[in-house]
Amino acid sequence: MIGRLHHLAIDCPEPLELARFYSALLGKPITYESDGWVVVADNDHTSGLAFQRALGHQRPQWPDPTRPQQMHLDVMVDDLDVAGSAVLALGARKLSATVYEDPAGHPFCLIPRPGWAPPVNP
Repeated sequence: MIGRLHHLAIDCPEPLELARFYSALLGKPITYESDGWVVVADNDHTSGLAFQRALGHQRPQWPDPTRPQQMHLDVMVDDLDVAGSAVLALGARKLSATVYEDPAGHPFCLIPRPGWAPPVNP
């Protein structure tokens, strides 16, 4: 192994706003916050998602290759319908059957929990 994932850094116009969205979506706390940089992770000693301010940020346009995704997450869920309603209530927008965009326009997919994975919400 050469290294271990630290954070997935996501460009956005308002880091705290987007971090709050993903904190609620994933059930993980905001573990670090400074001007222009916010982290969501299990705790302050684990890897997670980092949100960094990008001045002049342009929203991705899925699936338009001229405005690329900039990142993409698959989020495992127990029930697609329940999860879909919940992410819409958080401020997501539905793009297709299981593809949504976060408040800054980054696409993410809700995927049904595979049989090998323990329940997300037991």
